[in-house]
Formats: sequence, structure tokens, C-alpha cells
Amino acid sequence: MADNFTKEAFTLLGVGITVVALRTYARLTSVGIRKFMMDDYLMLLAVVVYGLETGAAYSVGARFHGLANNSMTDEQRRTLSPDSPEYGLRVGGSKLQLIGWSLYTLLLWLLKLCICIFYTRLTIGLQHMRMRTRIGFALIGITYLATITAILAGCGAPFRKNWQIYPNPGNHCQPAISKMDLFFTVVLNVLTDAYLLSIPLPIFWSARIDPKKKAWLLIMFGGGIFVMMAGILRCALILTAGVNGAQQAGSWAVRETFVAVVIGNLPMIHPLFARTITKISSSISASRSSKPSKADGSRSISLKAFSKKPRTANPLSVSSSAEQIIEARYKKESTAASRQDHDGNARGIHVLSQTVVGFNPREERDRHDLEGGQSQCVISAVGDT
Repeated sequence: MADNFTKEAFTLLGVGITVVALRTYARLTSVGIRKFMMDDYLMLLAVVVYGLETGAAYSVGARFHGLANNSMTDEQRRTLSPDSPEYGLRVGGSKLQLIGWSLYTLLLWLLKLCICIFYTRLTIGLQHMRMRTRIGFALIGITYLATITAILAGCGAPFRKNWQIYPNPGNHCQPAISKMDLFFTVVLNVLTDAYLLSIPLPIFWSARIDPKKKAWLLIMFGGGIFVMMAGILRCALILTAGVNGAQQAGSWAVRETFVAVVIGNLPMIHPLFARTITKISSSISASRSSKPSKADGSRSISLKAFSKKPRTANPLSVSSSAEQIIEARYKKESTAASRQDHDGNARGIHVLSQTVVGFNPREERDRHDLEGGQSQCVISAVGDT
């Protein structure tokens, strides 16, 4: 059983590191290292924390045999000698559970922070979304402080009661199966995830795009639901694990954080796969014909259609022209800004030209159409972030 978990834990760690590496490469090829944002660096820190958490979960079984200061009768506690090997294993296992809980919480909330920072870029130009992202930052900070305080200070004083064997310190001082730690963590974890989901999903839901593309966007950005489900499942399994509670706590922590790492990076690596598919398709088309590729012409037409008809263009298309538009919007930002400075009357339209792809300032649109155009822009921004 332990060998199976060891294989699983380190396999998941390897996949998670690969996912973050792909995300980092996607950002490097998209914006360059000089334009890395805070979430790019925080994600690298999260990988380190993820590795430490996996090591702690492995040690719970390999080093301390899944033992902690839980699942003992009063008689067993009274008769267990402090000089016995089991006593040392239980004390060490309890201390490691505290470390594991702390790493688990830190990792999840780092990922939440990265996602919220990403959403600030995703919603640039949408004034009504600015306050929502700010609330997200405040919620993440407050809930993290509350959760880590419950884990480290919930047992009360003295701190060593967290690994006390005799007398029975109570459930709240048994880190492996503490109901207070479990409920506090799962409630605040689900609360913050639910709020973060409420930021992008309404935008994609109201966007006027192909239903298949919309479904993919909703799945990609709605992956937080799976993280929420994993957290709730972990809580239920630990509570029903009995003597295996300590081992289950470490095992399911690794599984839940793996899901969180993959889901948190999926929107960032999607453009990389889209560009790769485009290059492969272009190479295959070029190899089949020595004549000028018709695809080049179609891409030019697509470019014109994309710039003139934002409602029918597909911003997430894997066509190279569409992605070039998205990437050029940021890479040439300073050049575009200097050109706008020559026309004082155009400065008020400058924001819309950055956020609403193909917006025609000569057309009169009502509030509903404008919001729809902004949603289209947010979707197109996914290709650049």
C-alpha cells in the first residue's frame, strides 16, 4: 500500500512540475521574461511548496508508519512508555502532520493568489470587474490567515499539546484528524474557490461565440469545481478513516493539490498547445503542396474578418493570424500608446480599442452590445496570457 502511494505521489509531483514548466515556457514565448508578472514567480514558488508537501506526505508513511497521537484508547495512552519506539513515532508523526497541514494550506492559497492575479490581466478594461478582483485578493488574504491560525493555534497553549500522547489532548489537538482543522479548511477553501469562479464564468457565459468554444472555456475556467470536490472528498475520507487517518490525510492532500496545480495552470498553457497545433497544421499543409498555400490567403481573410467583425470572429481560433493579433496587442502596446497621443480626441477611445477587439467607435451601440464586446475581448486575451 505504501509503495503504491509512493509511486502515485511522485508521479503526480512529476506531472505537476511538467505542467508548471509548460506554463512558464508558454509565458516566455508569449511575453518574454522581462514581462513576467507576479503570478509567474509565485507559481515557481508554489512548485517548491508542492515538492515539500509531497515529501512530507511520503514521510508520514515511510518514516513514521502513519502513526500520530490519534486513534488511541486512554489505556493505551497511559501505558505507552515515553522511551518506546512507538511513542517517538507518534510524536514525530504528529509534528509532521502540522507541517503537512501548513504546506497544504500555503500551496492552495498560493494557487488562488496566482489565479486572482491572472484574472486582473484577463479583465483589463472592464471597470466593473476591477472591484471584484480586489475583493478576491482581500478574501484570499483573510481566509489564509484564518486557516493557518486555526491549524497552528487551534489547539491552544502550550503548543506541544499538538503532539501530546497522555493525557488525551482532545480531537482538536490531534492534527491528523482534527475536525476543527478539517472543517475550517474545507469551508474557507470552498468559499474562496467559489468566489474566484464567479469572476470569469459569467463573462464567458454571456459571450457570443461558438457553443463548443464556450463549453470548452467554461470547463477550462470552471475547473475550480473539481478542486472544491476534491477538498470535500478529502475531508470526508479522513473523518471515516479511523486508525488510518494520518495516512489518509497526507495521501489526499497530495491528490487535491495536484488537481489544483493542473487546473490553475490550464488556462495559461492552452495558448501554447494552440500555437503548436497551428504550426503542425501549417507544416502539413505546406508539405502537401509546392504551390502557394491557400491557407495563407484564408488567414489574410480571417485577419480582416477578425478586425472588422468582432461578433463573428473566433478569438480563440487556432489560426496563426488570430493569435498574432492577440500577442501584438501587448507586445506593441507602447507603440500604439504613442500613436494615440497625436490625437487628443482619440484618447477616450484608446481604452476601448485595447479591450474591445474590432470595436468601431462610429457605430452607436446600447449597453448590452458594449458588454458583449468586452466579453469578446476577455476571451481573446486568454490567447496572450
